[in-house]
Amino acid sequence: EDGGKVSVYSPSEALLYALVHDHQPYARHLLTKFPQSALAVPSQSFSCCQSAPHLAMAVRYNRVRVLFRILKAMQALPPSDRAGHLDRQGCSRVEGGKTALHMACELVRPECLLLLLGHGASPCLQDSAGNTPLDTLLQQISHMPAANMRAKLLCLDCLFLFVPQDLKFAMKQQLLDNRRQWQDLLGENRFQCLVGLAPPSLFVRAMCVLIRTISPEHFPEALDNLPLPHFLKPLDLKLES
Repeated sequence: EDGGKVSVYSPSEALLYALVHDHQPYARHLLTKFPQSALAVPSQSFSCCQSAPHLAMAVRYNRVRVLFRILKAMQALPPSDRAGHLDRQGCSRVEGGKTALHMACELVRPECLLLLLGHGASPCLQDSAGNTPLDTLLQQISHMPAANMRAKLLCLDCLFLFVPQDLKFAMKQQLLDNRRQWQDLLGENRFQCLVGLAPPSLFVRAMCVLIRTISPEHFPEALDNLPLPHFLKPLDLKLES
Protein backbone atom coordinates (compact mmCIF):
# COMPACT_ATOMS: atom_id res chain seq x y z
CA GLU A 1 0.00 0.00 0.00
CA ASP A 2 1.08 3.58 -0.65
CA GLY A 3 -0.75 6.35 1.20
CA GLY A 4 -3.68 4.06 1.86
CA LYS A 5 -3.90 3.02 -1.80
CA VAL A 6 -3.12 -0.47 -3.02
CA SER A 7 -0.50 -0.51 -5.77
CA VAL A 8 -0.44 -3.27 -8.34
CA TYR A 9 2.86 -4.21 -9.95
CA SER A 10 3.62 -6.48 -12.86
CA PRO A 11 5.94 -9.46 -12.26
CA SER A 12 8.68 -7.51 -14.05
CA GLU A 13 8.30 -4.53 -11.72
CA ALA A 14 8.05 -6.81 -8.70
CA LEU A 15 11.34 -8.44 -9.70
CA LEU A 16 13.01 -5.03 -9.75
CA TYR A 17 11.70 -4.48 -6.22
CA ALA A 18 13.12 -7.86 -5.17
CA LEU A 19 16.49 -6.93 -6.68
CA VAL A 20 16.74 -3.59 -4.91
CA HIS A 21 15.81 -5.10 -1.54
CA ASP A 22 17.67 -8.40 -2.08
CA HIS A 23 14.47 -10.37 -1.48
CA GLN A 24 15.77 -13.70 -2.78
CA PRO A 25 12.73 -15.90 -1.98
CA TYR A 26 10.42 -13.41 -3.71
CA ALA A 27 12.71 -13.23 -6.75
CA ARG A 28 12.79 -17.02 -6.93
CA HIS A 29 8.99 -17.18 -6.73
CA LEU A 30 8.58 -14.63 -9.53
CA LEU A 31 11.10 -16.30 -11.82
CA THR A 32 9.62 -19.75 -11.18
CA LYS A 33 5.96 -18.83 -11.59
CA PHE A 34 6.27 -16.03 -14.18
CA PRO A 35 9.56 -16.73 -16.02
CA GLN A 36 8.70 -14.70 -19.11
CA SER A 37 6.64 -11.84 -17.70
CA ALA A 38 9.11 -11.35 -14.84
CA LEU A 39 11.76 -10.51 -17.45
CA ALA A 40 9.50 -8.34 -19.60
CA VAL A 41 9.93 -4.60 -20.09
CA PRO A 42 8.55 -2.73 -17.04
CA SER A 43 6.42 0.39 -17.27
CA GLN A 44 8.04 3.76 -17.94
CA SER A 45 7.68 4.68 -14.27
CA PHE A 46 10.29 1.98 -13.56
CA SER A 47 12.55 2.33 -16.60
CA CYS A 48 13.07 5.11 -19.12
CA CYS A 49 14.09 2.66 -21.86
CA GLN A 50 12.00 0.18 -23.77
CA SER A 51 14.12 -2.75 -22.64
CA ALA A 52 14.31 -4.90 -19.54
CA PRO A 53 16.95 -3.64 -17.05
CA HIS A 54 16.96 -6.63 -14.68
CA LEU A 55 20.47 -7.90 -15.44
CA ALA A 56 21.99 -4.44 -15.11
CA MET A 57 20.09 -3.89 -11.86
CA ALA A 58 21.34 -7.20 -10.47
CA VAL A 59 24.92 -6.21 -11.27
CA ARG A 60 24.54 -2.69 -9.88
CA TYR A 61 23.34 -4.01 -6.51
CA ASN A 62 25.67 -7.03 -6.65
CA ARG A 63 22.80 -9.49 -6.26
CA VAL A 64 24.80 -12.51 -7.38
CA ARG A 65 22.25 -15.15 -6.38
CA VAL A 66 19.31 -13.35 -7.97
CA LEU A 67 21.41 -12.75 -11.09
CA PHE A 68 22.08 -16.49 -11.21
CA ARG A 69 18.34 -17.23 -11.04
CA ILE A 70 17.58 -14.67 -13.75
CA LEU A 71 20.17 -16.23 -16.05
CA LYS A 72 18.75 -19.70 -15.44
CA ALA A 73 15.20 -18.46 -16.15
CA MET A 74 16.44 -16.94 -19.40
CA GLN A 75 17.39 -20.38 -20.70
CA ALA A 76 13.69 -20.96 -21.43
CA LEU A 77 13.56 -17.93 -23.75
CA PRO A 78 14.15 -18.09 -27.51
CA PRO A 79 17.84 -17.49 -28.40
CA SER A 80 17.16 -14.04 -29.88
CA ASP A 81 15.30 -12.92 -26.75
CA ARG A 82 18.04 -14.34 -24.54
CA ALA A 83 20.70 -12.43 -26.48
CA GLY A 84 18.59 -9.29 -26.23
CA HIS A 85 18.64 -9.52 -22.44
CA LEU A 86 22.33 -10.43 -22.15
CA ASP A 87 23.54 -7.72 -24.52
CA ARG A 88 21.01 -5.04 -23.67
CA GLN A 89 22.62 -1.61 -23.89
CA GLY A 90 21.30 0.78 -21.28
CA CYS A 91 19.87 4.23 -21.83
CA SER A 92 22.50 6.51 -23.41
CA ARG A 93 21.52 9.36 -21.08
CA VAL A 94 21.49 7.44 -17.79
CA GLU A 95 23.63 4.34 -18.37
CA GLY A 96 25.87 5.52 -21.21
CA GLY A 97 24.84 2.63 -23.44
CA LYS A 98 26.57 0.17 -21.14
CA THR A 99 25.70 -3.51 -21.10
CA ALA A 100 25.46 -5.49 -17.87
CA LEU A 101 28.97 -6.74 -18.65
CA HIS A 102 30.26 -3.15 -18.85
CA MET A 103 28.70 -2.48 -15.46
CA ALA A 104 30.27 -5.59 -13.94
CA CYS A 105 33.66 -4.27 -15.08
CA GLU A 106 32.97 -0.69 -13.99
CA LEU A 107 31.82 -1.76 -10.52
CA VAL A 108 34.41 -4.57 -10.30
CA ARG A 109 31.97 -7.44 -9.72
CA PRO A 110 33.95 -10.61 -10.56
CA GLU A 111 31.14 -13.03 -9.66
CA CYS A 112 28.62 -11.16 -11.80
CA LEU A 113 31.16 -10.86 -14.61
CA LEU A 114 31.89 -14.58 -14.77
CA LEU A 115 28.20 -15.52 -14.59
CA LEU A 116 27.36 -13.19 -17.47
CA LEU A 117 30.26 -14.40 -19.61
CA GLY A 118 29.45 -18.03 -18.92
CA HIS A 119 25.87 -17.49 -20.04
CA GLY A 120 26.83 -15.88 -23.33
CA ALA A 121 27.12 -12.12 -22.75
CA SER A 122 29.29 -10.57 -25.46
CA PRO A 123 32.62 -9.05 -24.34
CA CYS A 124 32.95 -7.24 -27.68
CA LEU A 125 30.12 -4.69 -27.56
CA GLN A 126 30.89 -0.99 -27.20
CA ASP A 127 29.07 1.53 -25.04
CA SER A 128 28.11 5.04 -26.17
CA ALA A 129 31.72 6.21 -25.70
CA GLY A 130 33.12 3.38 -27.83
CA ASN A 131 34.48 1.39 -24.89
CA THR A 132 34.36 -2.39 -24.64
CA PRO A 133 34.01 -4.03 -21.21
CA LEU A 134 37.80 -4.52 -21.30
CA ASP A 135 38.31 -0.77 -21.77
CA THR A 136 35.97 -0.07 -18.87
CA LEU A 137 37.91 -2.42 -16.60
CA LEU A 138 41.29 -1.00 -17.63
CA GLN A 139 40.01 2.48 -16.84
CA GLN A 140 39.10 1.31 -13.35
CA ILE A 141 42.56 -0.18 -12.91
CA SER A 142 44.24 3.08 -13.96
CA HIS A 143 42.01 5.52 -12.04
CA MET A 144 42.59 4.07 -8.57
CA PRO A 145 45.31 1.47 -9.07
CA ALA A 146 45.78 0.70 -5.38
CA ALA A 147 42.08 0.19 -4.65
CA ASN A 148 40.68 -3.34 -4.83
CA MET A 149 43.42 -4.45 -7.22
CA ARG A 150 43.00 -8.15 -6.51
CA ALA A 151 39.33 -8.06 -7.60
CA LYS A 152 40.20 -5.98 -10.67
CA LEU A 153 42.85 -8.44 -11.81
CA LEU A 154 40.45 -11.29 -11.10
CA CYS A 155 37.94 -9.63 -13.44
CA LEU A 156 40.67 -9.23 -16.04
CA ASP A 157 41.64 -12.90 -15.79
CA CYS A 158 37.97 -13.87 -16.24
CA LEU A 159 37.73 -11.69 -19.35
CA PHE A 160 40.86 -13.32 -20.77
CA LEU A 161 38.99 -16.63 -20.89
CA PHE A 162 36.25 -15.25 -23.15
CA VAL A 163 37.53 -12.34 -25.26
CA PRO A 164 38.77 -13.10 -28.78
CA GLN A 165 42.49 -12.58 -29.31
CA ASP A 166 41.89 -10.05 -32.08
CA LEU A 167 39.57 -7.86 -29.97
CA LYS A 168 39.98 -4.18 -30.84
CA PHE A 169 39.80 -2.01 -27.73
CA ALA A 170 40.27 1.74 -27.28
CA MET A 171 42.79 1.56 -24.43
CA LYS A 172 45.39 -0.43 -26.37
CA GLN A 173 47.36 2.61 -27.54
CA GLN A 174 47.39 4.04 -24.03
CA LEU A 175 48.90 0.79 -22.78
CA LEU A 176 51.63 1.00 -25.42
CA ASP A 177 52.30 4.69 -24.75
CA ASN A 178 52.64 4.11 -21.00
CA ARG A 179 54.27 0.73 -21.11
CA ARG A 180 56.15 0.81 -17.80
CA GLN A 181 53.11 1.96 -15.82
CA TRP A 182 50.89 -0.76 -17.26
CA GLN A 183 53.51 -3.46 -16.86
CA ASP A 184 53.65 -2.58 -13.17
CA LEU A 185 49.85 -2.55 -12.86
CA LEU A 186 49.05 -5.70 -14.81
CA GLY A 187 52.21 -7.76 -14.66
CA GLU A 188 54.37 -8.53 -17.67
CA ASN A 189 52.43 -11.55 -18.94
CA ARG A 190 49.03 -9.83 -18.91
CA PHE A 191 50.49 -6.72 -20.52
CA GLN A 192 52.23 -8.63 -23.32
CA CYS A 193 49.08 -10.60 -24.08
CA LEU A 194 46.79 -7.56 -24.05
CA VAL A 195 48.83 -5.48 -26.49
CA GLY A 196 49.52 -8.41 -28.79
CA LEU A 197 53.27 -8.65 -28.19
CA ALA A 198 52.93 -12.28 -27.11
CA PRO A 199 50.22 -14.92 -27.45
CA PRO A 200 48.41 -16.25 -24.39
CA SER A 201 50.29 -19.01 -22.62
CA LEU A 202 49.47 -22.61 -23.45
CA PHE A 203 47.86 -22.87 -20.03
CA VAL A 204 45.54 -19.90 -20.67
CA ARG A 205 44.65 -21.21 -24.12
CA ALA A 206 43.85 -24.62 -22.66
CA MET A 207 41.66 -23.00 -20.01
CA CYS A 208 39.82 -21.01 -22.68
CA VAL A 209 39.00 -24.22 -24.52
CA LEU A 210 37.94 -26.01 -21.35
CA ILE A 211 35.69 -23.29 -19.99
CA ARG A 212 34.01 -22.74 -23.34
CA THR A 213 32.96 -26.38 -23.43
CA ILE A 214 30.48 -25.61 -20.64
CA SER A 215 27.04 -24.78 -21.99
CA PRO A 216 25.07 -21.96 -20.34
CA GLU A 217 22.62 -24.56 -19.03
CA HIS A 218 25.39 -26.07 -16.89
CA PHE A 219 27.23 -22.89 -15.94
CA PRO A 220 28.64 -22.44 -13.33
CA GLU A 221 27.87 -25.86 -11.82
CA ALA A 222 30.19 -27.68 -14.23
CA LEU A 223 33.15 -25.52 -13.18
CA ASP A 224 33.75 -27.94 -10.31
CA ASN A 225 34.54 -30.68 -12.83
CA LEU A 226 37.28 -28.69 -14.57
CA PRO A 227 40.92 -28.38 -13.46
CA LEU A 228 40.54 -24.67 -12.77
CA PRO A 229 43.35 -22.48 -11.44
CA HIS A 230 43.21 -20.81 -8.07
CA PHE A 231 42.04 -17.44 -9.42
CA LEU A 232 38.59 -18.86 -10.16
CA LYS A 233 38.19 -20.73 -6.89
CA PRO A 234 37.38 -17.72 -4.64
CA LEU A 235 34.29 -16.85 -6.67
CA ASP A 236 31.09 -17.57 -4.81
CA LEU A 237 29.49 -19.54 -7.60
CA LYS A 238 28.26 -22.57 -5.68
CA LEU A 239 24.67 -21.51 -6.19
CA GLU A 240 21.51 -23.57 -6.08
CA SER A 241 19.49 -23.61 -9.27
